[in-house]
Amino acid sequence: MEQQQSGATMTGAEFLARSIAASGQTHVFFVDAVLRRTLLALHGLGVQAVLAHTEKAAAYMADGYARVSGRPGLVAAQSVGAANLAAGLQDAYLARTPILAMTGRKVPAHQHRNAYQEVAHAPLFAPVTAFGADVADAADLPRVLRQAWAASVAVPPRPVHLDLFGLQAEVVETGTVAATKPLDLSALRAPAYRAGPDLAAVRAAAATLRAVPRVAIVAGDGAALSGCGAELLALADALAAPLATSLGARGLVPTRHPLCIGVVGSYSAPPANRVLDGAELVLFVGCDTGDMLTNYWRVPRPGTRVIQIDADPLEFERSYATEHALIGDPRAVLRALAAEIGRPDRDRSYLAEAQAELAAWRRGIAPRLASDAAPIDPARLCAEITAALPEDGILVADTGYSGIWTGTLVELNGTGQTYLRAAGSLGWSFPAALGAKCAAPHRKVVCWSGDGAFYYHLAELETARRRGIAVAVVVNNNSGFGQGWPNLRRLAGNRPDAAEALLRFGPTDFTAVARSFGLRGIRVERAEQIAPALREAIAADETVVVDDVTDIEARAPEAWAPPS
Repeated sequence: MEQQQSGATMTGAEFLARSIAASGQTHVFFVDAVLRRTLLALHGLGVQAVLAHTEKAAAYMADGYARVSGRPGLVAAQSVGAANLAAGLQDAYLARTPILAMTGRKVPAHQHRNAYQEVAHAPLFAPVTAFGADVADAADLPRVLRQAWAASVAVPPRPVHLDLFGLQAEVVETGTVAATKPLDLSALRAPAYRAGPDLAAVRAAAATLRAVPRVAIVAGDGAALSGCGAELLALADALAAPLATSLGARGLVPTRHPLCIGVVGSYSAPPANRVLDGAELVLFVGCDTGDMLTNYWRVPRPGTRVIQIDADPLEFERSYATEHALIGDPRAVLRALAAEIGRPDRDRSYLAEAQAELAAWRRGIAPRLASDAAPIDPARLCAEITAALPEDGILVADTGYSGIWTGTLVELNGTGQTYLRAAGSLGWSFPAALGAKCAAPHRKVVCWSGDGAFYYHLAELETARRRGIAVAVVVNNNSGFGQGWPNLRRLAGNRPDAAEALLRFGPTDFTAVARSFGLRGIRVERAEQIAPALREAIAADETVVVDDVTDIEARAPEAWAPPS
């Protein structure tokens, strides 16, 4: 990182723009009107500023960009858009994504005087950021920008927020920075700090793992951030331990690997939870042990022995009593643990049981993966995406049923492919896919969105066309919110019209919507049309909407839980 020197100055806008460019950022995302001087300077430096139609969409684009690049996603909005921007950071916060959010803020002389649409920003951003600061003067930029950037990629990575004085941040932009060089923050990528383990703790954990015959491993989002797929497989093989993942870590290892049993928790196919229920000891690696990962703390059952590896000490003892807590970067800890364990003589019967359980389930689901039903069974759509996704492709999935379908039935190679999923914000996937493509322009990006989610940010089709961002948008179009549909229909009883009024909508032809924005759309109404449509959309150098007419009655795999 370049140090400031005396004797020369530049404007705040020039310093900010040059620092962003010097730090390797290729894109920033914004809603006008904010940082106009900075954005003009960035244009001259070759950094693309992507104008979105809503602050939430801009935040989701920055989120997708950050998850693929490892660098903070940069997003900005003027003072009156601050509340919308803060709302868009929730998914990034929950998913542990580094984002640097910048907002304009009216000067102190205008505060507490009913200034137009001005509310306190700090309380809005506090729940969804790890760090926040006011920037009253351009002279403060070198210190505060460096601190915020570092905080965003620390463990755990989180969004950060800088409130820049001026409605459009013009006070900071037009001020003076005493510096001859910009900051180069390119070395700060998530995870920025990879702490090694305590070797005494490793030895104690290794002795316990060797002594327990039925060990299962669960790798979470922190493991995915660490990039420790090879280390997980090595340890699982040494222990003959079935290896499960969180939804966010889907694809960290090959999903068809003999050791892999799939996603566990609430968004799981049945075998993974049943296998985990049979473990004597569970090794959590980079896991938050929340309700989604554990199917509401039922898998593993309370009282199951637990060893935990995490870079964040606050994750220990959250939900399960931890027999051994190993703090450090998961990749480093796993390497040390594997070296200590070696190649013990293990009883492999538990692993064999897990493999048999998974194989039986796959035989049972296979007919749906090949289904010719009309409307289309989304399981068939999953199978076709598995076949069509390039070896280095990126699959971006929305929340709810989109996460369950893709997390249980789309297979990933565990090497070049990347899986990104919403941490809970409906509509996240399409803007996030655009951001992911900006971060990886030479890779193909496929977005899976339900129609209910796609409605959220249809306006960003215009952004995709205007900026030439090419993603294949696969719409699971069942004219309603499919995940909750059967439950609501049962609850409505003899009032089916009431259920329809609450959760059904459309039908909408999204190919017509795409054409209205100047983009291509492909309508898919029969299963045999899926493969050619995906090939065409993925090969295209523009965004293409593949509108798949699917059956709202088709059920995604349902997670197993032990009897109450």
